[in-house]
This record gives sequence, C-alpha cells and structure tokens, in this order.
Amino acid sequence: MKVLIPSALRSYTERGEADACGATLGAVLTDLERRYSGIRFRIIDEQDQIRRHIRLFVNGEQVHDLSQPLDAKDELVIVQALTGG
Repeated sequence: MKVLIPSALRSYTERGEADACGATLGAVLTDLERRYSGIRFRIIDEQDQIRRHIRLFVNGEQVHDLSQPLDAKDELVIVQALTGG
C-alpha cells in the first residue's frame, strides 16, 4: 500500500512516500514501524490512540479506528496539523 508521509515525519522515511503492508490500519502502522523505527510513536500515543494532531485518510476519507480494514490497493495519507501561534 502507498503511504504519503508529511514533511514532519520524513526524517524517518527520508522521502514523502513509503510502502507498507497490513490488513488493518493498525497493521499498516506496525509495518511502517518495522521499516522506519520510531515513526509509529509519532502517530499513535501510549493508549494506542491516534494522536490529537494527526489525521489519517484512506482513499480520501478520514479514519479513526486502528481496526479499520484496508486493501493493498488503498492509499493512506498521514496529515499532521500545524500548531503554534
């Protein structure tokens, strides 16, 4: 599956796009962690929830559940909200 990586996380992947495998959103993020150590913690918190400033979109639709089923043809976009003032 194609995963689009925001610029704030590209220090892990060194590019704006990565490949990952998994039958669910959680499995895809686990595969990303296997390939790019440390990236999952920037997306998922200690309670295994998507962090407040992260939005995940599968084929253009926002998803909130790590058990969301995915297909190898899907596209996952990770969006990180801008903060500050």
